[in-house]
Amino acid sequence: MLTYTFDKVLKPGTLVEIPIGKFRAAGVVVKKVAQPEFKCRGIVRILYSRPLPAHLVATAWWIAEYYQVPVTAALNMILPVGILKIRRGSCQSLSSPTSPSLRGGPPPRLSPPQYIEPSPPRLIRLNPHQKMALKGLLEAPGATKLLFGVTGSGKTNIYLKMAEKALLEQKSVILLVPEIALTGQLVQVFGEVFGDKITLIHSGQTEAERHLIFEKLLNSDEPQVVVGPRSALFAPLSNLGLIIIDEEHESTYYQENTPKYSAIRVASFMAKEVHGDCILGSATPNISDYYIAKKQGSLIRLKEKAKAEAIKPKIQIIDFKDRANFCKNRYFSKALLSLIEKNLEQGRQTLIFHNRRGSSPLTICEKCGNELLCPTCFLPLTLHADSYTLQCHTCGYYCKVPTGCPECGYPDLIHKGFGTKLLESELVRLFPKARVRRFDADNKKGEGMDALYSEVRDGGVDILVGTQTLAKGLDLPKLATVGVVAADAGLSLPDFAAEERVFQLLTQVIGRVGRGHLTEANVVIQTYRPEHPVLKYAVDEDYEGFAEYLLKQRQRSGFPPFKYVMRLDLTLKTEKIVLRKIQETAQRLALDKRLIISPPMPAFHERTLRGYTWEIVVRSASRKALIEACKGLDQGFRVSLEPPSLL
Repeated sequence: MLTYTFDKVLKPGTLVEIPIGKFRAAGVVVKKVAQPEFKCRGIVRILYSRPLPAHLVATAWWIAEYYQVPVTAALNMILPVGILKIRRGSCQSLSSPTSPSLRGGPPPRLSPPQYIEPSPPRLIRLNPHQKMALKGLLEAPGATKLLFGVTGSGKTNIYLKMAEKALLEQKSVILLVPEIALTGQLVQVFGEVFGDKITLIHSGQTEAERHLIFEKLLNSDEPQVVVGPRSALFAPLSNLGLIIIDEEHESTYYQENTPKYSAIRVASFMAKEVHGDCILGSATPNISDYYIAKKQGSLIRLKEKAKAEAIKPKIQIIDFKDRANFCKNRYFSKALLSLIEKNLEQGRQTLIFHNRRGSSPLTICEKCGNELLCPTCFLPLTLHADSYTLQCHTCGYYCKVPTGCPECGYPDLIHKGFGTKLLESELVRLFPKARVRRFDADNKKGEGMDALYSEVRDGGVDILVGTQTLAKGLDLPKLATVGVVAADAGLSLPDFAAEERVFQLLTQVIGRVGRGHLTEANVVIQTYRPEHPVLKYAVDEDYEGFAEYLLKQRQRSGFPPFKYVMRLDLTLKTEKIVLRKIQETAQRLALDKRLIISPPMPAFHERTLRGYTWEIVVRSASRKALIEACKGLDQGFRVSLEPPSLL
C-alpha cells in the first residue's frame, strides 16, 4: 500500500488517480492514516464521487487472504480496464483543477446480444413443487443455499421469483451463468421479465462498453439485475441482496489465471457480507457443495419435472467391444443409425454428442510408430480434415499435414481416434439429404449455437453434432434422440474429478430429451465400459446414489470434501533446474506432518512456450496448514488453492 495526501477526507473505496514514479495509475482509498515522517505525493483527482460499495472492498481483502494473492491483484478484478480514460458520455467527476475536461455528448447505446427482445412483462407461475422449493430456500439456514433440481424441473422460475422478491425490497441481483453463449434461453427469460433493469456483462463487449457499464452501475440508485459470467460478480452494485449461480458445478466458475479463485466461494462470502442470499443451482451439483449443503441443512431438492407431459427417455447402452453392434458403421451403432433414419422420416432432430473436437486426435507413422506432437507442448496434434491441418488445442500451433513421417520419411501416416469434425463428415456421407451442423469451439463467429439457436429450435437443422456446447441448457422442441458416441472417454484421466465430470456431462446431455415436447424420447450411449457405475447412475438419473458412491471414493483417497487440496506449479526454462527446485520444495514441505505431499511430477501440459512445468499436489485436513505452506515458497511458484481439477 502507498500513502498520499489530499485536501479532503476521502471515504474508503473512493477511486482516485495517483502518480507512481513518472506514470499515473488508478488507486483505491483504503483508510485515513497519520501524516508519515516522509513527504507524500498528492492524489491527482477523484475519479468518481461515489466510492466502491463496501462489500467489494471487503471482498478484495478476503480474496487476498483466502487465496494468498496480492490485494492489488484482487482489486484489479473489480476495476474496469482503462478506468483512467475519459470516454464520451463518461460521468467521471472533476475533483482537481488539473483534470482534463470531459467531452460532451450522450453515452453510446450498449446493445445487448440479439437473443434478448423487448416484450410485455411476464407473469411468473410456480407449480406446487416449485413453491415448496422456494419456501425451503427462504427458510434454509445460512447465506448460501443449494437448489438441487433435476433437469427440466423449472429452476429458472424459482430464480425469477427470488429476483422479483429482491427487487421489490429495493435490492440488486447478480445472476451468474457459465457462459452467456451457452445460456441464451435463461438470459432471454430474465430479459423478458425484468426488461430495462437487466444489464449484461460478457466477453464480447469492448473495453469502452465495460467501462461505461461500470460507471452506470456505480452511480445508479435503482436496483439492478446484472447477468454475466464470473466477472459479473464484481459489478459495483450499492445495495446487493441476491446472488444466483446457475449450473454451479461448471468449472468455468474457477479462474485459472492469477489471481486464482472460485466464484462460488467468493459469492458465498459476499452474500454473508451484505446479509443477502447466494443460491447455487444445478441438476448435478459439485460433490463438495452437495456434501456441505446437506450437512448444514441448506440443501433444497426439486425432483419433479416442471411439465406434467415430460417423459423418461428410453436409454440403450451399446457395448463398443461387440463389433456386431457396429456392422454398418464403425462410429455409429445400428441402434443409433436406425433412430436417426426414423427421426429424418418424421421431421425430428437428433443430437450427437462427443466431447472431442477435430477429426482425429492422434497421428502416427505406420512404419516407425513416431507420433506427431506439438513442437511447443509435446502434446498430440489433432487432425482437422476440412483444412487438412494438424492443430494443437493447447497453444494454437498448426501446420499442414506432412507428406511423410518427419522421422523416417515413410509416406503413410495413420490418423487414429475421432472428433466432432470426423463425425460430422461421416453423417453427411451417410445421410446426404439431412441438414447436419456441428457446434463446438471451432465454430467461427456467426456459426455457434448463440447465433443459430432460433434456426435450430425451429427445426432448421436435422442432426446436431457437438461437444459440451450442446450438453447444457438447450430446450429443443423437435429433439427426439441423443446419441453419446463414446461415453467413457474421460473416465481414465488422471484426475480426482474425472468421474464427476463424466457423470455431469452425461446427465446434462440425457436431459436434452424427454422435456414434454414429444411423446417419444431416446438416448443411445456407446461405451467400452458398459458396467461402469458412473454410467449406471447417469442412466438411472440417480445423482444421490452417485454422490454416495463418489463420497466414499473421495473419503478413502483423501480428496475434497474430506481434505483440502493445493497444487503448486513451477515453470522454468531448464528441465534440470525445475526438477531440482521442486524436489527441494517437496522435501521441505514433507517435514510438516499435517501435509500429504505427492511426488513431484510433470504437469499435464508439461512443456509450453514458457518452459518446463512440474507440480506437487498437497493435501491436508487443515486449510490453515496449506496457507502456512504457501508462505515459505520460492518466488515463481504458482499456487492453486482448492482447484476443481488437477489437469
